[in-house]
Amino acid sequence: MVEPQNPEQNQAPNPELTAEPAELVAVEQKLAELEAKHAEVSDAYLRAKAEVENTRRRAEEEIAKARKFAIEGFADSLLPVKDSLEAALAVENASTEQMREGVHATLRQLVQALERNKVMEVNPAAGDKFDPHHHQAISVVPAEQEPNTIVAVLQKGYVIAERVLRPALVTVAAPR
Repeated sequence: MVEPQNPEQNQAPNPELTAEPAELVAVEQKLAELEAKHAEVSDAYLRAKAEVENTRRRAEEEIAKARKFAIEGFADSLLPVKDSLEAALAVENASTEQMREGVHATLRQLVQALERNKVMEVNPAAGDKFDPHHHQAISVVPAEQEPNTIVAVLQKGYVIAERVLRPALVTVAAPR
C-alpha cells in the first residue's frame, strides 16, 4: 500500500522556520538596536528642527527690534544740539557776537553727531573730476578748466556709510 504524501514533506525546509534559537535571538537583538537608534535619530532630528525654528524666531525678533530702534543712537547724538539751540533761544539779550559763537558751537556739535553716525559731507573742490555717483550736475558752463570737472558747488552732498544720502549739487565745465 502506498502512503499518501504529505505536501509539506516534499518542500524544502524554510530557513526562517528552522533558524537556530541563537540566531533568532541575535536578529531580534539587532532589530531592537536599530529601533533604539531610529528613536534616537528621530529625537535628535526633532530637537534640531525645534532649535532651528527658535533661532529663526529670535533672529526675526532681533531684526524687528533693530528696525524699530535703528534711529535711537542717531537721535541720542542730536539731543545736545537741540539742547544748545534751546539754550540760545532762552538768552534774552544776547549780542550778535554771542549768538554767532553759539551757532558755531552748535554747528560743531551737529557735525560731530553726524560723523559719529557715519554721515559724511560730499563737498568737492573746484577742479575735481565730476563723479555721477556722488555729484548731481545742475548745469554745464563754459570754463577755463578741464571738461567734466567741477566749477562750483551749489549745495553739499552727504553719504552715510558710503551710501549716497544726497548728492552734491554742482556746476560742471563744458567740453571745449
